[in-house]
Amino acid sequence: MWLLLSLVAAGGALGGPRLESGSVPEHQLSDPYYEAARAALAADLERPLQQGAAKNVILFVGDGMSLATITAARILDGQLAGGPGEENVLSFESFPFSGLVKTYNTDRQSPDSAGTMTAIMTGVKTRAGIVGLSEAARRGRCAELEAHWLVTALELAERAGMSTGVVTTARITHATPAAAYAHSPDRGWEGDADLGEKARSAGCTDIASQLVHFPFGDGLEVALGGGRINFLPRQTRNAGSPAHRGRRKDGRDLTREWLNRSPAARYVTRRSELMEVDAAETRHLLGLFSSSHMAYELDRRRADSEEPSLVEMVQRALDLVSRNPKGFLLVVESGRIDHAHHAGNAQRALVEAIELSRAVQLAMDRTREHDTLIVVTADHGHGISIGGRNVPRGNPVLGLVKDDVDLSGLPYTVLSYATGPGLGKLHATPRVGQNRVDLRELDLDDPDFRQEATFPLRATAHSAEDVPVYARGPWAHLLSGTIEQNVIFHVIEHAAQLSTGGSR
Repeated sequence: MWLLLSLVAAGGALGGPRLESGSVPEHQLSDPYYEAARAALAADLERPLQQGAAKNVILFVGDGMSLATITAARILDGQLAGGPGEENVLSFESFPFSGLVKTYNTDRQSPDSAGTMTAIMTGVKTRAGIVGLSEAARRGRCAELEAHWLVTALELAERAGMSTGVVTTARITHATPAAAYAHSPDRGWEGDADLGEKARSAGCTDIASQLVHFPFGDGLEVALGGGRINFLPRQTRNAGSPAHRGRRKDGRDLTREWLNRSPAARYVTRRSELMEVDAAETRHLLGLFSSSHMAYELDRRRADSEEPSLVEMVQRALDLVSRNPKGFLLVVESGRIDHAHHAGNAQRALVEAIELSRAVQLAMDRTREHDTLIVVTADHGHGISIGGRNVPRGNPVLGLVKDDVDLSGLPYTVLSYATGPGLGKLHATPRVGQNRVDLRELDLDDPDFRQEATFPLRATAHSAEDVPVYARGPWAHLLSGTIEQNVIFHVIEHAAQLSTGGSR
């Protein structure tokens, strides 16, 4: 090392110019990457730490949005705009603070969404399949629920007089959104039809019913997503309109019960109805836009669907909750990133992540950094890989690695999965024990194209890797480094002072 330093100081001994102490060559100073990095440093040095109270909090969760998903979505977004892609920045990647989050459940290395979102919303890690309850609860057991019950950030916000809302592209009773407002020993109890007789007789309550009769403050102000079938009675299943088909065995119409709670309550099922809602005249808004999960964004655009986009739902939610002078807590999930990954279908997953980025940008435009904490994270990752040998700049991220082949002489894709159904079309039978095929003969741009998987499973499995968290606003700097997932709740609670009645 001493010899190397001596040679550098001597300049020409290594073939380079002799440098004066502290000097940088002019061509290096004028390099665009150098200039951009210096500008970023200067901006960071001038940025004050936001340590005031957060009047508002917006939590964005990309379900299954691993770091590789973000990288690939960033590149695809840039390539769709006509650039090489690598230099692109998703909206939340501009946030001043970021960190890594450990996602394990108390009983699983590779987690499930119920346990991970419960950690984010309550500050307590729990076991897989459990919603809003501690790890002492046993899955499917209703006994002693009160002893295992965990208060959520949404419940604390309602107690503090804040407005609250949940927005998702999945069923609104699905595990991730449910953990924001519900408490259940089984994530599968989305509607009363999912409850067994033993659970029913023990007094267990389904998740859909808990949403409508949220017993804190004046209830949720906004609930938008899919899963309408869990809110409507079974006897209307054969009605002509899909908007009136249900599966509830108890005969209850929870949409009517929502409307009966307040004269200023609204219920909508179509995008056009959502956009016509008068925020000034609406106190509580329920929107259920599909029987199950909402359409993938890629399909929604192509079908000219009457389902709203995630951006449109967030826009409407902000119109309502931002009217409260005491502030709001809004939870937003991009739920179908996870579903597309489970199917081994990267294109749809990446388009969902790009739409999440657009929703975050809307939230940034509609709020002020000094009084609104925005957090973007994932509940868990997925086993998707991005890369290859000597991948050239601007290589189509959904395409083949240019000018390279595997050991058998066949080309391979930039994206692949560790587990899953493997090569084929969406919904096709998984490939098991088959040799690789020449991918040049396939249409990789087909939205239904399914990337190859190393180990065949019917669905791609969650990963155990850490996921990123991005934050801006009051106390955002606390979400830095490598943290346990339940720390996110504690930062939100501290920033908005939820346990002491809020910052208002």
